[in-house]
Amino acid sequence: MFKIDGGLLSTKSYVITNNHVVDHADKITVKFQDGKEYIATVKGTDPKSDVAVLEIETDDYPALKIGSSSRLEVGEWVVAIGNLFGLSHTLTVGVVSAKGRSSVGINDYENFIQTDAAINPGNSGGPLVNLDGKVVGMNTAIFSQSGGSMGIGFAIPIDLAKNIAQQLINTGEVVRGRIGVVIQPLTRELAESFGVEQGQGIVVAQVSENSPAQQAGIEQGDIIVSYQGNKVDNVGRFRNSVSLTAPGSKEDIVVLRNGKHKNLTITIGKQDNDQQIAEGPAQSADEIGITVQSITPQRAEQYNIKTSSGVVVTHVKPNSIAAMAGIKTGTIILQANRKPIKSASDFKRAIKDSAGNKNLVLLIKDNDFQRFVVLKW
Repeated sequence: MFKIDGGLLSTKSYVITNNHVVDHADKITVKFQDGKEYIATVKGTDPKSDVAVLEIETDDYPALKIGSSSRLEVGEWVVAIGNLFGLSHTLTVGVVSAKGRSSVGINDYENFIQTDAAINPGNSGGPLVNLDGKVVGMNTAIFSQSGGSMGIGFAIPIDLAKNIAQQLINTGEVVRGRIGVVIQPLTRELAESFGVEQGQGIVVAQVSENSPAQQAGIEQGDIIVSYQGNKVDNVGRFRNSVSLTAPGSKEDIVVLRNGKHKNLTITIGKQDNDQQIAEGPAQSADEIGITVQSITPQRAEQYNIKTSSGVVVTHVKPNSIAAMAGIKTGTIILQANRKPIKSASDFKRAIKDSAGNKNLVLLIKDNDFQRFVVLKW
């Protein structure tokens, strides 16, 4: 955890940390390096971005200054600070390995900074700072096959964390923008079929009725190439951009339709808690032979689903482990290893967590009946 001071939160004793650090906590204590401790209260949380804001009754401590993650460059040196394995105030050094990592399967909204600075359990919520000592990210997760650092760590960009924190402080909730489309990556095969170059944009797979997108003139099959004057080439980053746009604002969006560019203006709508802004690719689990997607109103209608919980199986590989267990297209997966599954990202995490023992217990629902199945591979 790190206290924010200067600029955005200059007069408030707020601490930004990860939601997963404080989730389900009965009591939260903030401890400073001089040994003083303060009981903290949760000002607000946003599980979708894994950001939480705490409030403490003191304002007499120096704090780190906030930098700009948008100005951060790949190859730039950064320092990760945390309480890894219970060893307080530990510092590790590395470089920015990549920016804009999305579809990692950690959060619903992802735009991670990837770094090879050693990040281990206990680093979560700690600052990632540049060589000027300014916070550019918040350490959040690692990719590891051993449980320890393998040189692949992820941090939430401070620009994103700051935006979420300000909303939580002002209103206690996060309001996200919505345009009402289902989108997917422009793969090589799709690019060839549309007669465009791969990476030229993202494809609109579906437009919701009476949505801001439909009212703006966006059609199924359009390729979104620009939003707010910025090039669009990644599903995850586009979702983040739309979600962080204030509802009611009018934004420029450019689509490619039948080989011609069309300049449109879209009025951003407000996303309800149960709505997805725009959906990324389906999550595949090759280990067991299925592909799943989050349940949306459109998929609920397509597969005659009467629940908003779980994820729906959209493809089953013949003769796979899942197929032999009786899982089929349209099956709803409610739990994995006794934990609720609320999104395709949740399911991907469950598969990753089961990689060690290669054993997965699923609670599935077919028609109106639920049952457990055990998959081993």
